[in-house]
Amino acid sequence: MHKVTPNPPNGPDLKLNQAEHRAIDHYLNTGAEPPGPPPPTTLFSVADDVSSEVLIANSYEIFSSVTALLLDLSDELKGKQRDVALAIHQLSELGVLLVDKLMERQAAVN
Repeated sequence: MHKVTPNPPNGPDLKLNQAEHRAIDHYLNTGAEPPGPPPPTTLFSVADDVSSEVLIANSYEIFSSVTALLLDLSDELKGKQRDVALAIHQLSELGVLLVDKLMERQAAVN
């Protein structure tokens, strides 16, 4: 004998049941508080217990990376776009100089 429909599942699927309840709560119980902590508002953050030395060193590395990227980019640009990229490069170089001076002062204090 040939069955037209397959056998029903043996028991309730717990994951499916939880997903159903989440969907119902999301669409029908809009005034209810969502379970768990709210999602973070920022994508990146800096840990509170990081030392000043680590912050300065990482800032220097970031500025140095930006200057290198801008120089590579400016080689491929022409006209006003190249001028803008080189102006941003000069600003990032000023940032490197400022952070470098701060690193020197920090090293003198320690």
